[in-house]
Amino acid sequence: MTIKDQTDYSNFLSLDMRVGRVIQVEASKATKPTHKITADFGPEIGEKVTIAAYTHYTAEQLLGQLIIGVMNLGSLKMGPEKSEFFCIGVPNENGEAVPLTALHDVPLGGTVY
Repeated sequence: MTIKDQTDYSNFLSLDMRVGRVIQVEASKATKPTHKITADFGPEIGEKVTIAAYTHYTAEQLLGQLIIGVMNLGSLKMGPEKSEFFCIGVPNENGEAVPLTALHDVPLGGTVY
């Protein structure tokens, strides 16, 4: 994988990345195998839904996990459903998506910097 072109630090600062806790996981109706994940981002933001390709995890494995969501990319239609935030992750050795998380409990809605 090649390194992307250098960008200005202000581009990073323009992303509103927050910590949320997965509170519900359902099978998505999108054509690709995905989960419909509801996460709680605390009292300021509340609950938001995303469609994410973390299908090698069971609902039980994802429930209660802290995730990192990008909140200000707008909504994205995924088949008949809509993602309200983007859950960031990284591929494992098999190319399966692994969500990024916090090592310790942190306040929900906390800003990533």
